[in-house]
Amino acid sequence: MRNATSLLPAVAALLLLAACGSEPAGAPEGGASGAGASAAGGGSGGASAVPVTDPPVDGVRITSVTLPSATPSPTPSGFSVHADRLPAAGSGISAAYEVTNHGTEALTYTILFDFTTDTGEVMGNLRETVRSVGPGATRRGTVRLGAPGPGSSRVGRVRVARVTKVPAAEAPPAPGACPRSGIRLTADDGDAAMGLRVVGLRLENCGKRDYALDGYPLLELLDEDLAPVRGIRILRGSGGIGTGTGFDAPARPLVLKPGESAVSGLMWRNTTGSGTAVDVPYVRVRAKRGAGPVTVTPHLDLGTTGRLAVRAWTRPSS
Repeated sequence: MRNATSLLPAVAALLLLAACGSEPAGAPEGGASGAGASAAGGGSGGASAVPVTDPPVDGVRITSVTLPSATPSPTPSGFSVHADRLPAAGSGISAAYEVTNHGTEALTYTILFDFTTDTGEVMGNLRETVRSVGPGATRRGTVRLGAPGPGSSRVGRVRVARVTKVPAAEAPPAPGACPRSGIRLTADDGDAAMGLRVVGLRLENCGKRDYALDGYPLLELLDEDLAPVRGIRILRGSGGIGTGTGFDAPARPLVLKPGESAVSGLMWRNTTGSGTAVDVPYVRVRAKRGAGPVTVTPHLDLGTTGRLAVRAWTRPSS
């Protein structure tokens, strides 16, 4: 049988280690600065919201940022415990925001939020759409990035990277929604390679009647104030901008039965030479003459080329 006296040093060491391990993590750090906010939480596994006082961007303002607090590391270093900058399980990074419409008609806003480190490195971004904000109205919401993976750089700021806004009556429909017209027109995120840009347009007959097409979508290019952009040639077909793209297929009559779709597209080059480069954030699209307009936001960086190609409506390839 072991002597009880010999156990005393071991028990004392265990008590000392437990006492050191129960000390709280370092003091919270945070505060609003620059284009976003920097924050850290208080207690273990918790989080704290830090108010943000930065000016709005096109009517969109971040009001507070919430980041997970530091959590104690279970790995001792001598008889001390350090704090890992990783969020507790189930926690995440979020920002509260508000959208105020200072215009005279209802608008739908699409907002790109950047989640960055304190040095400005973008670790993630999210796009939020806020629909039908009336004149003078303010709408509030929260955007959540979620918990970063192990080893990720610590996010310390959230900023409004870009805001686009279109008349609510001309906004592309929400996913799964069918407009009164029975025709759903949307644009994809586009593709870019070697200076060639292509954005796809998709038309879906979500109604109950057949829908006839015979030609090209009709386009109106708009600046950031939704005023017409002049001096850009809209070419039917590729116009020599790119080859092997399918843009030179001739227009053919189409009848879309309920549930069927057609596709078109926009193509341009971002080439800059002499003159002033032109950027077109908005394109007002009509599926055909007499159809209601839908304003999409492809952000055409046309450079100094002065040309935009449009593809005829065609059935999507299988």
